[in-house]
Amino acid sequence: MALTVMAASCVTLKPRTFTLSHHGKQRTSTLLRRRSYIAVVSMSTNKIDIPIMVNGCSGKMGKAVIKAADSAGLQILPVSFGSPDESGNIVQVCGNDIKIHGPPEREDVLASIYDEHPNLIVVDYTVPAAVNDNAELYCKVGVPFVMGTTGGDRDLLYKTVEDSKIYAVISPQMGKQVLESHQAGKLDTSGTAKAVISCFQKLGVSFDTDKIQMIRDPKQQIEVVGVPEEYLSGHAFHMYHLTSPDQT
Repeated sequence: MALTVMAASCVTLKPRTFTLSHHGKQRTSTLLRRRSYIAVVSMSTNKIDIPIMVNGCSGKMGKAVIKAADSAGLQILPVSFGSPDESGNIVQVCGNDIKIHGPPEREDVLASIYDEHPNLIVVDYTVPAAVNDNAELYCKVGVPFVMGTTGGDRDLLYKTVEDSKIYAVISPQMGKQVLESHQAGKLDTSGTAKAVISCFQKLGVSFDTDKIQMIRDPKQQIEVVGVPEEYLSGHAFHMYHLTSPDQT
């Protein structure tokens, strides 16, 4: 007997006017729609009616996201953004043929896809130089997105999202395993650890970055952290344990 789980979500967008270029012609469109969807998950089919567009699909992280999404039963759209020299290329991941579009095509492509798939979510693992332009486009068209790409002007990135009221996830670390252990050659404290702790501090946690325990000894990394021996020369493991003042 199949178990079915239903999740409903809806988002109301404010009026948004934007201009699109298509074959040299300009057209202006206004978005004023109530975006809603119902996702149905069945153990017998393992399919979820949520389409995702992974930009940067030719990179390691992009491919890993596609594989994870495919395993979860999400709908992988056959389009992606990439660099100018990748434009027109076809990348195959998990049996999906994904066409890469360069910067000149981005706006038309995204608007068209969003019109066809109103519950679209974009996942960005491109390059630092594209972070702000891509985020501005996602917000302009009205597409919720996950920005896993580091770099760019982060203050501008946050402002762009806040001004647009679009839902977005922006994080320097997307891994579930978040202790601070790196290869012995890394002398400084992990930037990821500092970034996560700053988030904790905003939540009211009293913890300073100078209290971070750095582990660089291979023996400890294997026995305490659990790093596989073959990855000792290049790894990043982080673990955090928070306990409330009243020990609950």
